[in-house]
Amino acid sequence: MTRLLMAGTGMIGQRHMAHIRAHPDLTLAGVIDPMPERRPDDIPGFADIADVDVEADGIVIATPTPTHAPLTLAALARGWHVLVEKPVAEDLASAQAMIDAAQRAGRHILVGHHRRHHPRITRLRQIIASGDLGQPVAAALLWTMRKPDAYFDVPWRAGIDGAPVRQNLIHDVDTLRWLFGEVVHVSGFGSNAVRGAARTESGGAVLGFASGVAVTIAFADTTPTPWGFEAGTGESAAIPKTGQDFLRIACTRGAVEFPSLRIWSGADTWNDLPTSALPDPEIEDAVPLIRQLEHFADVIAGRATPIVSAQDARATLDTTLRIEAATWPKGDHT
Repeated sequence: MTRLLMAGTGMIGQRHMAHIRAHPDLTLAGVIDPMPERRPDDIPGFADIADVDVEADGIVIATPTPTHAPLTLAALARGWHVLVEKPVAEDLASAQAMIDAAQRAGRHILVGHHRRHHPRITRLRQIIASGDLGQPVAAALLWTMRKPDAYFDVPWRAGIDGAPVRQNLIHDVDTLRWLFGEVVHVSGFGSNAVRGAARTESGGAVLGFASGVAVTIAFADTTPTPWGFEAGTGESAAIPKTGQDFLRIACTRGAVEFPSLRIWSGADTWNDLPTSALPDPEIEDAVPLIRQLEHFADVIAGRATPIVSAQDARATLDTTLRIEAATWPKGDHT
């Protein structure tokens, strides 16, 4: 039985807690939150990580981003392995401090880019790696959804930390890095023309990869469309599933769409009509957050190495911050 602490009881923290409590091989050893009313009555609760007086193997940190580094450093000092939500830290220097501390402590840091645990993402990576479609050349990705106004009532979401690049697109950036490798070029444009907020609301970016792949991204949190990972896959209970593809990858011998995983092939030039096919057999959708927790337990037990290490997440954060800088509105577009 793997004993896990939970730091943070917000939206994602509640999901983590529910999955831990329901899992036969995991136990919730304690909950850390400064607000007593947010801690469950039947689990040992603590206002601060320094107050924890129960035995634990690891900790899941799902608190506001500025607290990721200090909480991780405190957890490593206690000898716990860490699963910290994305982004790994507020800035690259803090992320590096976490990496260095983990190496000194001989402990692992896993970062919650949980989509790497999604079975359809796993299959997509296998399709590309197989070489059946040839060499990836270009891709186009959409994340265009509308967040309710109440979402921004939480103070930290009202500014740049609540912008869709750092909060949402970072997941897609991590997926693209997992598929295509390291990013060597970033350019973009952003706007705040709808809400006029002190953050980027929408924009476009071009990523160039060392592998030669070029990816265009369009994003917005002001548009109620069916396109985005959450809507396409039905990953979030709060967002209705549309099943619509939001990512298309073009290769030298065909193409693939996601999340349907529809493959287009059979055409040598534009004079030929390509054919399409869906995966067979159908892929069983599993809950990535549960798979991630199971992987965390395996890492703690020495049965696995991190799928998303702090070093890997730092590279994703680096690209995300570059997109954020490139898409920050150059003046007001209201």
